[in-house]
Amino acid sequence: MSEERDLLQIRKAKMQAWLESAGTYVNNFQRDSYAGTLHETYADADKGQLEERSIPVKVAGRVMLRRVMGKASFITLQDVSGRIQCYLAKNTVGEEVYEQFNKLWDIGDLVGVQGVMMRTNKGELTVNAQEIVLLNKTLRPLPEKFHGVTDQEIRYRRRYLDLIMNESTRSLFRTRSQIIQRIRDYFNQLGYLEVETPMMHTIPGGATARPFETYHNSLDMELYLRVAPELFLKRLVVGGFERVFEINRNFRNEGLSTRHNPEFTMLEFYQAYADYRDLMALTDELLMVLCKDVLGDTVLDYQGLSLDMSQPPARMTMVESICRYTGMSEQEVDSPTALADKLTQLNLTVEPHWGVGKLQMEVFEAQVESRLEQPTYITEYPAEVSPLARRNDDNPMVTDRFELFIGGREYANGFSELNDPIDQAQRFQAQADLKSTGDDEAMHFDQDYVDALEYGLPPTAGEGLGIDRLVMLLTNSPSIRDVVLFPLMRPQ
Repeated sequence: MSEERDLLQIRKAKMQAWLESAGTYVNNFQRDSYAGTLHETYADADKGQLEERSIPVKVAGRVMLRRVMGKASFITLQDVSGRIQCYLAKNTVGEEVYEQFNKLWDIGDLVGVQGVMMRTNKGELTVNAQEIVLLNKTLRPLPEKFHGVTDQEIRYRRRYLDLIMNESTRSLFRTRSQIIQRIRDYFNQLGYLEVETPMMHTIPGGATARPFETYHNSLDMELYLRVAPELFLKRLVVGGFERVFEINRNFRNEGLSTRHNPEFTMLEFYQAYADYRDLMALTDELLMVLCKDVLGDTVLDYQGLSLDMSQPPARMTMVESICRYTGMSEQEVDSPTALADKLTQLNLTVEPHWGVGKLQMEVFEAQVESRLEQPTYITEYPAEVSPLARRNDDNPMVTDRFELFIGGREYANGFSELNDPIDQAQRFQAQADLKSTGDDEAMHFDQDYVDALEYGLPPTAGEGLGIDRLVMLLTNSPSIRDVVLFPLMRPQ
């Protein structure tokens, strides 16, 4: 720390000396070329061709390398597209400017260079500087150039530093942007309308999760950051927008982990006159399209797992999966006593008011979910834990719902929507009863949504897909913090 403070003081002195001599930074330097474009454009041009053409360029960026050699020096500038080397000669840029560069400028400073393209004797494409200007002087030194930023804590807390030093990080977030854009293109091509729904809700709903609470002073009322946009999107389907989607933030007041950040990005979409099977087919196609168009391959390596996304995922009901991975029989999976005993053996809490459906869900999450490594759809979720999903016609104890698991993690949750206002009101009441017993994640009773259903929701299917987890999968990232630019961190 003392060394860093010393360097800070040295750079402050340099900055003061610069400002005393120059008065201010240049603010009107007009860059006309990017490093990546220059390398691409002149990749095949040899030294003689570049000398003959004398191509003028203006580049700007951050100094990442610096080699001072008496009356001539090399610097490497980094911009958003890559890096380009620049050659600075004292007799070309001017003795005064060169001396300032030599004594007052540092690695990390932001610099503009005007010159012509050349190739060095070693064959490196270079800008032969005719003019150099300091655009901003940095006070803090960059990390050691050969190792970059490797400390995970620093990478998450100081993402700007991570982005400066690590091309892999910059590439990851470019890929994230491409994934989101391709999702938008896909749904637009299918005739979906992109919409925005409220972030602040008077009643939190759309998912069983604990909300963040806030307060509106002027209206003198409590509000909640949304846990999901579902109920508003389905109101739009009632209103006649038959295909809608939204890519936006949700907020859930839960713990931090490699899979969870309290603020996260979700894709939610709803299609009238469709059911949950249609959405499973759509999800299969969407994942294959993303792999092909963004990554160029449908076979992924994720944390040691080889995943072929061109093949449809396996399908199992929740009961079938519990039987397969726990050894319980179908009779035991339908027995509240046997399920409670299984949870007790696992040293997990069992609440006396839990029904068979909730007990099944707890066993599934404890013993099955993490073992679903290859892409797998789990279907027929209990109605008890699916308060917004349509009951199955043949078995009203389960719903027409699915979740997609890959690498032991849930990626998508979709179902045929419950459009019976009477049934919905009853399920809201059951959730409200759970909330009164202390269940912070249970839903509130949303009368306005029931009113909307009374105007008629056509047969509809809807799905939520976690963008952050999807980016993790497609970039082989082990933690959600790797794919969120500014993850929530405990204060230092």
